[in-house]
Order: sequence, then structure tokens, then C-alpha cells
Amino acid sequence: DLIYGYECKSGLCRKVELSEKNFAQAISLPVCRLFCGSEIGTLWPQPTGAVRLDNLMRNVDISFIDINVNGTGRSEKLWKAVENRWMDMLEAKIPDRKILARGGYRMSVYINTPNDETPVKLTLETDESYHLDIDTDASGHVMAHITASNFFGARNGLETLSQLIVYDDIRREVQVTANASISDAPKYKWRGLLLDTSRNYYSVKAIKRTLEGMALVKLNTFHWHITDSHSFPLEVRKRPELLKLGAYSPRQVYTLRDVAEIVEYGRVRGIRVMPEFDAPAHVGEGWQHKNMVACFNAQPWKDFCVEPPCGQLDPTVPEMYDVLEDIYGTMFERFDPDVFHMGGDEVSTSCWNSSRTIRRWMKKQGWGLETADFMRLWGHFQTEALARVDKVANGSHTPIILWTSGLTEVPFIDEYLNPERYIIQIWTTGVDPKVKQILKRGFRMLVSNYDALYFDCGGAAWVTEGNNWCSPYIGWQKVYNNSISSIAGDYEHHVLGAEAAIWSEQIDEHTLDNRLWPRASALAERLWSNPSTGWRQAESRLLLHRERLVENGLGAEAMQPQWCLQNEHECPIDA
Repeated sequence: DLIYGYECKSGLCRKVELSEKNFAQAISLPVCRLFCGSEIGTLWPQPTGAVRLDNLMRNVDISFIDINVNGTGRSEKLWKAVENRWMDMLEAKIPDRKILARGGYRMSVYINTPNDETPVKLTLETDESYHLDIDTDASGHVMAHITASNFFGARNGLETLSQLIVYDDIRREVQVTANASISDAPKYKWRGLLLDTSRNYYSVKAIKRTLEGMALVKLNTFHWHITDSHSFPLEVRKRPELLKLGAYSPRQVYTLRDVAEIVEYGRVRGIRVMPEFDAPAHVGEGWQHKNMVACFNAQPWKDFCVEPPCGQLDPTVPEMYDVLEDIYGTMFERFDPDVFHMGGDEVSTSCWNSSRTIRRWMKKQGWGLETADFMRLWGHFQTEALARVDKVANGSHTPIILWTSGLTEVPFIDEYLNPERYIIQIWTTGVDPKVKQILKRGFRMLVSNYDALYFDCGGAAWVTEGNNWCSPYIGWQKVYNNSISSIAGDYEHHVLGAEAAIWSEQIDEHTLDNRLWPRASALAERLWSNPSTGWRQAESRLLLHRERLVENGLGAEAMQPQWCLQNEHECPIDA
């Protein structure tokens, strides 16, 4: 019943009316775009190594696809979950099973990794590279070989292979590239998204959906900002009152079982799930009746914090560190992080200065009440809190991430923070000179410059009139062109990667997908490939990739009229 097909003309896919005369030669849009005009086809993110895609497709019967993994050892259950997900992705390509043509060739996928019995865990040292070869023998049997040094690289290879399998809506069959060779490895080792689940709650289902989208584009870190002053939705085994007093409702919580489920769901998709416990600021709900928090819900709030409700831990209360230890203990037990985020964002000296108890303690130490003295108090907190982290981590000296803040400014950064231990996550602008001041001191860095990577920017203000503080809305083009090389300059070797952030004051699970996607895909290509070309060269690929996101259950934002997808290169004003 189709009226249109496509032909490749001058490197572009052109829509043509189907007729008896051209039906045999006409191809579907996904097939045309795989081979027409680009060496990398529709792959997203684009591979960083050599790519060869022969322009021959083979019809495959998805009932006769087998995946064979050598050396699985203790990871057999993990690979079974990967296989089930991958087959579900192939099923999602078929719009209607009832009209699928019968027949097709057999396809075998062979995954070759060393027989390694060590636990499968993503770390900063993990090699995520892979090599993919696809060949077809004389009988039509398609064989795909993925070679990698570990599970994570092999999983990335499977993700790429899935993009070389398409549904041909002209012939109503599933097709795969018959012959191909791809070598690939990421440019940056940290490729992440941050989700704040305190200001508004997100269901486990919504978080899993986000992890699924991340896997599709090879993002590898889910930074979970679980708690804040607004709510404390996390179950802490030794401190049940934090959840009881801090959650928005008994239903809006993350139990220990929920956390384990999310962590494993991420691992199957090649993603580390890293918890953040932001402190000493950004605490409040859940801490009632402990006398451990200064300026909780103080008014007028603008005198004590950046948004309501206010709240900061009181570093002078010894018992407070016992509570921290129990929170850290739960996080290390359930997340087993290779890197841990301690927050350290937006500490207010006026909040601490409003506490008679804190002022009295500081004077007893012989300190003053000037900015430098409150920075000293902050340094004291960081030292004591880090000791509790190391205690629950059994002295493993897990790398620690902190946000840029007053403590990361000169001279305090030199006095209180060790570049051998701390990674600094910047949220200032990409051109802020403070970035290089931090880098030149030898600190490793994560980039989250708000002018390109805060996906909550753009929209109405919520504490006053006008627009929110970081407006305007950031388009995918700016995300794509946000060059870490330009931000870091000569110190790029200190940058581990970047994260886009969803701060949830005005976002919840019902609006999450179109805030993240496809902008997070633009970030994914920047971090995996670090392309030398700009967004314009990626636009037509991203349009088709957006369809893939929707196909896999993500409510990705529409980029252009569908007509532009079907009429390549006809919409840009300067085409």
C-alpha cells in the first residue's frame, strides 16, 4: 500500500513515487540512509575508528537469530539479560507482526571477550572499545563477530549492531547490513546524565526508561542526585526516620530493593549508577528532631539559601557524622560506587552565621566569624565527612566528586582539597576562567557548564515572575557544539568527560523524556566521538535517530516536521 520509496541521488535520499517500473530498485528510507552520502550511515554516536559498510542488505528471520558468548563465567545471567533486551529492540523495529513477510536468512552473533572471572563493574580504567565484523556466507547465513576486552565493550558493539538492522517497509522484512567492519572506542570515559529525584519524585519505571535511552547512545553514567532539602526519598537501613519524615508520601520512596534493581538495570546497559549525597548544604526534610541542621526552612529564604526550603548540616555536632556514616554505608552497600559524589554545592555562610550554636563553637576554637572562618568550618566538615566515607568503603580511598563552589576557589581549594583525591564537577559557564584555575592545579574534572548542559533551563520562573534563572532554553545544536577541548584548552587531559543535568524544580517524570531527548543524544556523540564537524553535519542523522528513540519507548521531543525527515536537506534555510 506504500506510495513512496527512496533512491540515492547525489549523496541524498530522494523520495520517489513507487510504480511497477521502479519498485524492484526502490528502497525504504532507513535502508537508503544507511548507505547514501555518508561513510557512517545512520550510526549514532558516530564511530571513532575505521568504518566499512557495504551497500548490500540481507533479509533475516528474527526467529532464527542466535547470540553466542564465549567465556561468560559468572556473568552468564548478565549476558542473558543483555540478549533479552537486544531481541526486544529488534521486535520494536517491526510496526506490525501480522504483515511481516515470512522467511529470511539465519543470523548468528558471536561475542568474543577474555574468559575473565572478575566481577563485571564499570570503572575509570575500563576499556569500552570494540570491533565489529559482519560477513555473509554463500548460503546467506549472516555472521556478526564482536571482539572486545570486556563486557562493556562487547555490549557497545551489540548496540552498534542493532543500528545496522532495520525494517524495510517496502518489502515488509527485517534487513541487516550483509558486510561491514567497524572499530570504535569512546573519546571520553565519563559520559553522563544527572537526575534530581528530590525536588520532584520519579518512579522506578521512569528512571529505567532514562537508563534505556542512555544505553541506546552509549552514555555510561547515571548520576543520581537522590536527596535535597526538599525531600529524602531514600531508605537508609539504620536510619528509617529519614525516609519516614523526608519522603513526599509513603509511595514516593526508593527502597533498598528499588536501588538494587536500578543499579542492576543500569549494569546490563553498560551504565554505572552513581549516588550523590549533597552536603553540607541542600539538606532539610527528613532531618527533623535531630538538632543537626541550621536554618531549616528559614524565612525570608533568600537571606539563607538559593531556593526554598533552606537547610545546612551543622558541622559542630559530632553525632551528625554518625548519621552521615549510616547514609554513606547504605550507598556503598547498595551502589558499590567506583566514584562517589559528596555534593558540596551552594553552601551559605549566612546560614551558618545565623546559628548561635555554630557561632559559639567557632569562637571556642579561637576562630572569627569572617568568610575565611566559615570556609575553615566547611573544610572541617569535609575532612570529617570524608573520614566516614573512607570508613564505610573499608579504606579503599574511592575518588570523590565535588561541585564547583566557594571551597573550590583560591585560596581555599589549595588549603582544603587534594587533587589526588577529588574530582571537580564544574557548573559555571564554559568560558569562566575559574575552570582553568582548577585544572592547572591538577584536579580531574567533569564538565556540566550550565550554559550548555543544564536541560532544565528555559521556562517560567517559579519563585518570581519572568523566566527561570538560566533561560533561555538550550537547543540540541548548542549541546552538540559544546566542545570540552575549547573549555579545557591545554588541560583537556585532566577532563574525564561531562554530564547534562536535569534539576527537577519544574520537571517531573511526565515531562522528563522531552527534556532529555534528543538533546542527551547530542551530548552522547560529543563525548563518544568528539567530532571535528559541527551540528549541521549531524542534523539529518539525528532526525532519524530521534525516530529510533521513539521506537524504543522514549517520548523524545520533535525536532522538525516529519516532511523534513522524508525530504533530506530541503529544510535548512542555507541548504
